[in-house]
Amino acid sequence: MKEQSKLIRTQAPRSSNREHSVPLYLTSSFVFDDAEHGRAMFADEVEGNIYSRYSNPNTSEFIEKVRDFEGAEAGLAFSSGMAAVFASIAGLLRSGDHIVAFRSIFGSTHQLFTQLLPRWGITTTYVDASKPEDFEAALRPETKMVFLETPSNPGLELVDLEWLGNLKKKHNFILNVDNCFATPYLQKPIQFGADLVSHSATKYMDGQGRVLGGVVVGRKDLMKELMFFIRHTGPAMSPFNAWTISKSLETLAVRMDRHCSNALKVAETLEQHPEVEVVRYPFLPSHPQYELAKRQMKQGGGIVTFIVKGGFERAKRFMDALQMIMLSPNLGDTRSIATHPASTTHSKLSDAERAQIGIFPGSIRISVGLEDIDDILTDLTEALNNSIN
Repeated sequence: MKEQSKLIRTQAPRSSNREHSVPLYLTSSFVFDDAEHGRAMFADEVEGNIYSRYSNPNTSEFIEKVRDFEGAEAGLAFSSGMAAVFASIAGLLRSGDHIVAFRSIFGSTHQLFTQLLPRWGITTTYVDASKPEDFEAALRPETKMVFLETPSNPGLELVDLEWLGNLKKKHNFILNVDNCFATPYLQKPIQFGADLVSHSATKYMDGQGRVLGGVVVGRKDLMKELMFFIRHTGPAMSPFNAWTISKSLETLAVRMDRHCSNALKVAETLEQHPEVEVVRYPFLPSHPQYELAKRQMKQGGGIVTFIVKGGFERAKRFMDALQMIMLSPNLGDTRSIATHPASTTHSKLSDAERAQIGIFPGSIRISVGLEDIDDILTDLTEALNNSIN
């Protein structure tokens, strides 16, 4: 079957009740057939569910869909996207290890690299996505992992995954890619050599702003090591959240098509507006990495970032003038959302750090939803016009 059919048809084994839709398995644990069965399961001699912190039919179904969609060998589900990102790093690295990360990353991931991992002797060197020539120089003998987002949050910078995959073969590091913005429908990092791919399933995978979730898929040997980590640290996804997101994956492709078509029209319209300084969108010809985007992405995604004239105060007036588009730190929703990264998601970065990744006082991130495009464009243009002094 092709991708869309598998997303719809992959499901947990049907029970004796012959249900059409997969039921919720709201149980903390599972019973053994006998004492020997319990011993064999804990010894990993037979497969099956033991405890929902380890696995559950609902989380297993969700993982299988994402694993197959990304083309990975194995996967694990988590309580949130940041739990997934943290586990994919902390579960594999040791004190003295070194990470090279592309500078344009989510604010919480930046805090992880700069504030938390150093407590355990894990260091990070940042490089700019726009300067790949600096990347190889940042590698050290103790470099164990390279981490990146592409497209990045919120600057929509891209990293050449094919180039990086070839470099990985030369230097033998773990290539860890946050694929949240693109989703596996638009981009498959494993095809280019990624070892791990992480997602905040809270975003496009759920797509309706309902539940939290995260997932990591990749090499089977790395997943085995991560399983030990999560069994004993407990960042498990709840069965209800897994059930919800698994059902949402059935419509991911059709939703992403609409997100992308709406976002492109938003980007084209904003680029022509006199009150907008700069627009960033991967499939906009003015994007400095437009050709790269066309090579490694199917479409440009559902996020548009732009800089409004007038700095912070003008950005505030624009946000307050929006009527339909909501103000929220979330993204990937059916409903359009506006975010001011400098004062919210990336507020913990310094002014200089924000400027390095393209976040300025007037920067606005729009998660373009599934509403009628005319209504989205009307709200944006009226808010721009009504926020002029």
